[in-house]
Amino acid sequence: MNTNLPLTNFYLGSEHRQPEYTDLQYLSKLLSRYAPHDDHFYIPKTDIQIVRSSHTDIEKTYMLSLPSVCIVPQGCKMVNYGEASFEYGETTMVVYAAQVPLKVNVTKASEDAPYLCMVIPIEPSRIHDLMLKVFPNGFPKSDNTRAVYVGKTQSKIIKSAIRMMEFIEQQESVDLLVPLMIDEILIRLLRSPVGAAIAQIGIQESHASKINKAIDWINEHFMETIKIEELAKRSGMSVSAFHTHFKKITTLSPLQFQKIQRLEKARELIRKQMADISSAAFKVGYMSPTQFSREYRRYFGIAPSKDGVVTNFY
Repeated sequence: MNTNLPLTNFYLGSEHRQPEYTDLQYLSKLLSRYAPHDDHFYIPKTDIQIVRSSHTDIEKTYMLSLPSVCIVPQGCKMVNYGEASFEYGETTMVVYAAQVPLKVNVTKASEDAPYLCMVIPIEPSRIHDLMLKVFPNGFPKSDNTRAVYVGKTQSKIIKSAIRMMEFIEQQESVDLLVPLMIDEILIRLLRSPVGAAIAQIGIQESHASKINKAIDWINEHFMETIKIEELAKRSGMSVSAFHTHFKKITTLSPLQFQKIQRLEKARELIRKQMADISSAAFKVGYMSPTQFSREYRRYFGIAPSKDGVVTNFY
């Protein structure tokens, strides 16, 4: 695994077993039944998403992460966000704790062994409810909060994912049993050495929660001019604290975050032929098409007039 992020320890106590190869194969088989071709699929009666790609990508795909646990039993993907990068695959799992813009590309996949990713959403309210049981003596504090945690996959989490998919396949009380399996995975994460940091997702007044509120506002108003003082006030933080924690969690400043959102929204408009270059620039908040084209080329590595067709794989 190649990464410049500090590695997270998802293991519980002395539990240091890597997933069995047969378990990874079996989970891949179960996921493939719900992802018959390259695309992303939502499993009925759940919010779980399965992503499949049978080829590696030369070009990076640009997307926005959502709070989730990502398990890849087959294949490999490279992810860049802000100034950080990491690769994850069969023995590595990722927890996204906040919405951050990502550049991703599949680095290991084939027709016979496609890249497969199981995306399990994290609801802050569910984390909060579980914390009452995991931390009965009070919610933990953490100074290590960030948007992405990457580390070695826990064998027992893979087995939980397998049981979850078996319940889904057998249509056995899916609405009751699948949430219990997700709770089991979240509890294992909360009880791991990084649990205090992940717990911040569910604490309403934590730095992570406050920054997520700011991120939500930027995502909804990316075309508007950002006033840092107002955004900090909206988040319930001083300007200096807001800058510090926003940068720590996302690796970006609020203005950098907004610029990326504008460029990605504009790229979607251009690639889907919903607007020409000048119109796309104005729609996302740019006043100068020349500045837009310059920043577009700098970020995507290609001029907007020469950009091609978009592909979307998580």
